[in-house]
Amino acid sequence: MTTPANLRDDPGVIAPLLLAWYDRHARDLPWRAPPGTPAMDPYRVWLSEIMLQQTTVAAVRSYFDRFTALWPDVQALAAAPEAQVMAEWAGLGYYARARNLIACAREVAATGFPDTREGLVRLPGIGPYTSAAIAAIAFDRAETVVDGNVERVVARLFSVDTPLPAAKRELTALAATLTPAQRPGDFAQAMMDLGATICTPRSPACGICPLIAQCAARARGIAADLPRRAPKQAKPVRHGVVWVASSPQAVLVGRRPASGLLGGTLGFPTTGWDGSDLPAPFAADWQDGGEVRHVFTHFDLRLRILTAPLPDGRGIPRRDFDPQALPGLMRKVWALAGGGTGRDGRLPNTPPGKY
Repeated sequence: MTTPANLRDDPGVIAPLLLAWYDRHARDLPWRAPPGTPAMDPYRVWLSEIMLQQTTVAAVRSYFDRFTALWPDVQALAAAPEAQVMAEWAGLGYYARARNLIACAREVAATGFPDTREGLVRLPGIGPYTSAAIAAIAFDRAETVVDGNVERVVARLFSVDTPLPAAKRELTALAATLTPAQRPGDFAQAMMDLGATICTPRSPACGICPLIAQCAARARGIAADLPRRAPKQAKPVRHGVVWVASSPQAVLVGRRPASGLLGGTLGFPTTGWDGSDLPAPFAADWQDGGEVRHVFTHFDLRLRILTAPLPDGRGIPRRDFDPQALPGLMRKVWALAGGGTGRDGRLPNTPPGKY
């Protein structure tokens, strides 16, 4: 069994083994070219990488298919109304990605996609990881692509005991020693597939891993324990209020400011958790509609729902209101408030006879 020192001395052994495995077992994904074939259209690679930031492959598939059906190339996406793009993005979360997607599409439509990591990283919404991934996968550049799956594979191959996130720099440097000059895009995707399907966070399937003989953590019997992680600090909890008002004819919603949390998305009036300090949208006998709990990256949210009948002349017509265009938090709010699904169109906890 190979030791860490052996692999550090001869990292070139990994790529041929992994690529041979990838040629047989690559996942069939709509944004991916088959192994050993010319790269997919850079637009599809870029779009998938933006969608996959902090989101699972399973969640992204349907969004990717819908986006590419609506906007088959970057010029079409660049010309799309921003509100429509934000509505189609609803449910994927991390809405700054959608705003940057639009800005990037408009820039690329005018200038074309850069074909290097250095050029790509200057575009809106494209950071070090995404620029390396697009350069490798779309343009066959020998860039090192390191996501969570790759960090785990590398930590186990080299038996890196340093906990994450402190180990990130070391893991990236070690991953760079594995990146081949030939087929770097396939190699990057092979590393991701290995981490997603075999070298999984819990109960890795070491017995069928193509790199079992090279894995130092496996030799030490600690593969399932790596990568180690520093203890997580408890997230702070924020509290706020959201007002949901509905009638048989209309719903009170509006577009949130372009910047900030849930920026540019459709939502109900809310306050107290997102830096705002707003009064109720109108005077009414607001009723307690329950509490929604939602997890953001850096905090947990407890949002108190208050409901009331919507006065005539307020809100948008129900025929123009699509709950599926709401971000996940606001969908939860709408569902808990009852969604106005009663036969008379009022929210279930609105007093009878009042709309």
